[in-house]
This record gives sequence, structure tokens and C-alpha cells, in this order.
Amino acid sequence: MIELHYWPTPNGHKVTLFLEEAGIAYTIKPVNIGAGEQFRPEYLAIGPNNRMPAIVDTAPADGGAPISVFESGAILQYLAEKTGRFLPADVRGRTTVMEWLFWQMAGLGPMTGQYGHFSVYAPEPVPYAIERYTREAQRLLGVLERRLDGRAFIAGDDYTIADMACYPWINPYAKAPLDLSAHPNVQRWHAAIAARPATQRAYALTKQVNPDAGKALSDEEKRLLFGAAAVAPR
Repeated sequence: MIELHYWPTPNGHKVTLFLEEAGIAYTIKPVNIGAGEQFRPEYLAIGPNNRMPAIVDTAPADGGAPISVFESGAILQYLAEKTGRFLPADVRGRTTVMEWLFWQMAGLGPMTGQYGHFSVYAPEPVPYAIERYTREAQRLLGVLERRLDGRAFIAGDDYTIADMACYPWINPYAKAPLDLSAHPNVQRWHAAIAARPATQRAYALTKQVNPDAGKALSDEEKRLLFGAAAVAPR
């Protein structure tokens, strides 16, 4: 059994994508980041970076005590190795998937996240930051566009944890959509993943766990998520 400590963020969606695809038994332990629950000692014991998500595997492969894992990329790798799914066994295929998993963790997620922050959540417009992160997000989309040319998925014909990692970070901000018109391969790939039944089940959890998803954040929620500087002065 996997305990998923979760809130429906892009990084949280990565893990539900895997769990739904693999059919692993799991339970959700909601961690309301707008209420500051990610700072509670019991969560920090398994997620010391106070970010979403983290898991606890209550039945690890070695038969020992439960294992906790934080950082979404590490969680995807752990689950893939545990189940033997969505990560190639051969050295070349595995290396390719891990390259693109790390690419998402180091580039696509952080840069798109900063684009979203300055476009949606910043208390006042910062034109330099918006331009910088828009340009970087588009550059990364171009990298993915070229990678997907002639390939169904990032690593080739098979759906892997590289796809699961990248998918939630393609236009996660409804209030600040990126222009995908120059990236037809990304659009085709994204639509194919969106149509998967497991993807639809994973994203259906959003409203189940957070009925207020999509609503404007309060000043207190912004303070908890982004710090006092994110709250507009009165």
C-alpha cells in the first residue's frame, strides 16, 4: 500500500498519473498547502522540503519498515523500480528516460513554475520577470518539440515516467496559457496523454481533494505559499 501525501499541484499530479496507470493500491493523505499543513512536523518527517508530494511505502520490496520518499522525480523512479513498469530495463532506454526526467525536474518545472508565479500570483507586474520566464518556457517547449518529432512519447514508442513528469507542466496555469501554436508535436503528445483513462482518473482527484481548486488565493494563502512579499501592500 502506498500512502500519498498530496495536494493537486503539477508535481502531485505526476504521482497520481503513475499510480492510476500502474493500478497500485494507494490512499491519499491530503496536505492542504493553502492552510500551511506542509509545515506540520508529521509532514516534515517525510517531506523535509515542505513541498508536494511525498509517499510512504508501507510494504517495501525488502520487507522491512515503511520507506518514505519525497521529491516527485525520486518518487516516480522509486515506484517504477518497485513495480518494474514505465522505466526500461535496458541501460540505453533507462538512461534516456532518466535524462528527460532530470530535464523536467531541473528545467521545465522550475522555469514554467516561475512563469506562472510572475504571470498569475505576483502582487504586481514585473515585466522583466514575465518576459524572462516566458522566453525560457518557450525555449524548453522547443526542446520538447524537437524531441517528440517522429516519436509517440519522449523515450520512443512507450509511455514512461519521463512523460508523466513532463505532462503536468505543459500549460498548468489556466489564467496564463502559453502559446503552443509553434509546437504541434507537443500538442499531439499532450492530447494523447490527456485522453488516457488513467490521466482522467488522476485529474478527477483535483476537485475531490480540493473543492476550491481554481479559485483566487487569499492573502493568507499567498503568504503561506510564497512568503510575506507575495502579499500586495494595502
